[in-house]
Amino acid sequence: AKRTGSARPLPVTGTPAKEQAWAARYGITAANTYNYETYDQLIDNPGIDIIYIVLPNSMHAEFTIRAAQAGKHVICEKPMATSVADARAMIAACRQHDRQLAIGYRLHYEPHHEEAMRLGQRQVFGPVREMEGDLSFSITNPNAWRLNRELAGGGPLMDIGLYAVQAALYTVEELPVAVTARMESKNLELFSQVEESIEWEFEFASGLVAKGSCSYSRGANYHRVGAQEGSFDLQPAYSYAGIRGRTSAGAMDFPAVNQQALQMDAFADHILHGSENRVPGEMGLRDTHLLYAIYEAAESGRRVTLDLGER
Repeated sequence: AKRTGSARPLPVTGTPAKEQAWAARYGITAANTYNYETYDQLIDNPGIDIIYIVLPNSMHAEFTIRAAQAGKHVICEKPMATSVADARAMIAACRQHDRQLAIGYRLHYEPHHEEAMRLGQRQVFGPVREMEGDLSFSITNPNAWRLNRELAGGGPLMDIGLYAVQAALYTVEELPVAVTARMESKNLELFSQVEESIEWEFEFASGLVAKGSCSYSRGANYHRVGAQEGSFDLQPAYSYAGIRGRTSAGAMDFPAVNQQALQMDAFADHILHGSENRVPGEMGLRDTHLLYAIYEAAESGRRVTLDLGER
């Protein structure tokens, strides 16, 4: 977003054909086109204020830090990083260079999920008693980058499972105190580097147990919540479009929105006018802790206690 309030897009790509296609489609000038070698030259372009990092997971930290060093604010796609140390380094770099950082949690701006937050946090149907979420799809291409641990940092948990992790927390606005988990890989030829499927249970101080799961070998897409006096669910829950919701009192009725546009507009407003950043880097750091706690619980077979106040 430009300081004038209008948008000036730019691509950063190592593929010349993409440069030409994007330039033609979005009217991008040669001055606003970069590759990975010229990326740091963004510091000399005052027309660019915000960089959106949508690279494979393991590249998030490097290019977020380099963007901050170039004087640019950053939206970084989820998962924020493939290690807690990298997540902390990203936050530190943005602070050092007085730049703002947001994580690409688009569903915080989606009306069905905003309604789930309202219903759960305000206990519209009473205290939440149970919760379950799952996002899964099948991968059959052995060359998919998501199956490469070096690029992805892990399997479906690092990718799509994070949606269910997020939903559990923002539905009740409460942090878990412990986690147990189990993972499996039946197709060892395809899933030799990352897990095929994983499931977990968050325990909360209130007594709530939130179940989550994800897989690269089946299909699922839902978020279900049971409260003392009613229930609500989203299905499909985590898609870019077509989300549907229902409560025990009737259907949720919200217009279709462009989640990414709302997310980017909100961050631009945060930069320009100081409005709240709903999805700051600190949230991404918290979630990185949670992802690795789930892996620890699954790999050890033990209940892992959590102290997310000590991050």
